[in-house]
Amino acid sequence: MVLSWALAVLSLLPLLEAQSPECANLTAAPITNATLDQLSGKWFYIASAFRYPEFNESSRTIQAAFFYFDINYTEDKILVRDYLTIGNQCVYNSSYLNVQRENGSLSKHEFGKEKFGYLLLTKDPTTFMLAFFPKDEQNMGLSFYTDKPQATQEQMREFHEAIMCMGMQKSEIVYSDEKQDVCGPLEKEHQEEKQKENEGS
Repeated sequence: MVLSWALAVLSLLPLLEAQSPECANLTAAPITNATLDQLSGKWFYIASAFRYPEFNESSRTIQAAFFYFDINYTEDKILVRDYLTIGNQCVYNSSYLNVQRENGSLSKHEFGKEKFGYLLLTKDPTTFMLAFFPKDEQNMGLSFYTDKPQATQEQMREFHEAIMCMGMQKSEIVYSDEKQDVCGPLEKEHQEEKQKENEGS
């Protein structure tokens, strides 16, 4: 599902080799166990700007979204569990990402193609960004995630700087609204089911 991939795909950014100040906080590093440790857990989709038509269309349907990354270090896979609010309804998806440690990428086979994205880490470990087609001006995109439902002003500033660093405009950004989230009850239901499973095992 394109929407699921747009929310969850990662990989190592070949590195935006910009000398401008707004790019100084962007870092790229190989995906190690430490990187995966940082990404493990619950994240909230905050905003994105996509020029790739499918991603752009999908992002505009999302009212709110959060997801979980469950890491399988042995098999180099990440289980992604998405909770998306679309049309005032909760849409739940789960899928796997494949980790290629040597080239620092994660990928997903979808619609007959292997799709990649690029992981951007800042100095703030409670945020990350995903860059798509970063060297393709017609199709590039960037999405932004934090570990809380709302980003701070400083976190948003870093995202806006990254948008400009890529050569995109702030006017292209689409924002989510956690107040419109309707997936809370389903998440609670899943948590209760998991707790019962753990108690029964």
